[in-house]
Amino acid sequence: MTRVRVLVVEDSVTVRRHLCAVLGSDPDIEVVAEAGDGKQAIHLCQTVRPDVVTMDMMLPVMSGLGATEYIMAHCPTPILIVSASMNRGEVFKTYEALAAGAIEVLEKANGEEPAGEWERRLAATVKLVSRVRTVTHVRARLGALGQSHRASKPWPVMHSPGRRQGQVVAIGASTGGPGAILEILRALPRDFALPLLLVLHINEPFAAAFAEWLDGQTAFRVFYAVDGQLVSATCGRVTMAPPDSHLVVRSGRLRLTREPERHSCRPSVDVLFESLATEYGSSATACLLTGMGRDGAAGLLDIRRAGGLTIAQDETTSVVYGMPREAVLLGAVERVLPLGEIASSLAAVADSARSDEG
Repeated sequence: MTRVRVLVVEDSVTVRRHLCAVLGSDPDIEVVAEAGDGKQAIHLCQTVRPDVVTMDMMLPVMSGLGATEYIMAHCPTPILIVSASMNRGEVFKTYEALAAGAIEVLEKANGEEPAGEWERRLAATVKLVSRVRTVTHVRARLGALGQSHRASKPWPVMHSPGRRQGQVVAIGASTGGPGAILEILRALPRDFALPLLLVLHINEPFAAAFAEWLDGQTAFRVFYAVDGQLVSATCGRVTMAPPDSHLVVRSGRLRLTREPERHSCRPSVDVLFESLATEYGSSATACLLTGMGRDGAAGLLDIRRAGGLTIAQDETTSVVYGMPREAVLLGAVERVLPLGEIASSLAAVADSARSDEG
């Protein structure tokens, strides 16, 4: 069996030696190189061609973010961010690295974990990340952070019998989701007036400030959901499920629950989508983006059966064609779209709803 070849990037010699020792002790993993700064990481990635890069964010010479952006644009390689979550600036850089194409994030060991637990998680996550297909990431196509491209021809909204026009839009995503969500939000028109609900799988404790970061990256205000808030009060903004709580809609209000995990996830995309199928029926629009596993597929099917519009990201533009694929196999998807065409399709829903109101 071929071992997973890993490049370890970490400026602390002590931490780097520990990472190398942990990974090197796993029979399925081989540490092929190590780097202490971002510039060296790029050089080694290009020459050694590892299967996975473990990347610290705070590095000398060139930051982990800068190295991630370059690697994903010029020599795409699965990147696992191994970073601290205490410093707000470092957490925000972690979000930007995920948006730039890094696959997953793992918090550095804090010494409070049971013996061997963090080390086992590190090895398991490296193996998982190694199976992800990488492509030249969207930021390389977009150019500088903050630019985007609109689809040239929006999808029309079909006026099928029994379908009311959109009242709410929901998006679910997992691995690769930060970059995909960012591209969609930047491509939506500023007058997009429907409530937009979002569930994103992101490892704790890094999830806590994601809404704040996303709020600063687009023209839309982004907030974590507040239990009991009227959905109608969230029109024209993005409302995220907070960490470790399911987000649902009941009787026109947002509700947060601590019900059991679904597909090992809380928040779960399925839980949100199922509630929208019940609450809104044919006036719900839902979109399932890149991600591992199958969360969201069954809920998307519920929305389609209720007459709502269902969209899934296509395989070519997905970092991981897992969740969208499961939805397609279930027959839950009305439209399979490349990432660059999703925003225009959602905008068409909002425009149609506005026309109906007029």
